Amino acid sequence: MSVFDLHVHTVRGSSDSSLTPEQLVKRAREIGLDGICLTEHSGGWDDQKLQEAFQDSGITVVGGLEVETEMGHVLVFGLHSYTSGINKIDRLRRAVDRAGGVMVSAHPFRNLFNPPPHNVNLVFRSVNGRPGTADEATGHPLFQVVDEIEAANGSNTDRENDFALDVAHLLGFVGTGGSDAHSDQGLGRCVTVFDGDVRSEADLIEALRAKAFKPAQGLHVGQLQSLGG
Repeated sequence: MSVFDLHVHTVRGSSDSSLTPEQLVKRAREIGLDGICLTEHSGGWDDQKLQEAFQDSGITVVGGLEVETEMGHVLVFGLHSYTSGINKIDRLRRAVDRAGGVMVSAHPFRNLFNPPPHNVNLVFRSVNGRPGTADEATGHPLFQVVDEIEAANGSNTDRENDFALDVAHLLGFVGTGGSDAHSDQGLGRCVTVFDGDVRSEADLIEALRAKAFKPAQGLHVGQLQSLGG
């Protein structure tokens, strides 16, 4: 078993983060994370930088991206830098396929249940109407493009995460988990628990494709709880 936080931002590639690599390693060790994915807003990590920063950490650290598209934010594993046009979901899909990676819809229902004017949702801004049920939400074209849905996001409300998990299961997805941490406080709030050992980017991508994982929450307070059965 390997416990990963699949959605983390640091000062190296996300201007809205205060989390340093040193703070990240310290907190990850304290709460018992086996691995972390650095899904930076603007990249910032290559193999050499990862090696320099984390080679002695005892934690598996994988570089990724969080890409804003016309259909919301997408976590990308296997693609390490931005290329022209990947803000369009179809071009992002092609770039990820060329790299042999995977795509996960990030926090797809954030703000969906807020009262106006605080209910701006980046996924459903591109279509007419807002879903009233999980079944209605499954019809969004985004979910035909991505490989998975983030069903447990540490910065979401419980209602948003519950709705995401329902949608994921209706679509035949498992649902991933990640804290969306921008400081050491939120790290491990939501995580992904893989069935086997994940010790590299290749292992991670293989396990995501095989759906050999479950979303979970509560690692940060020592009460790891799997979600969704």
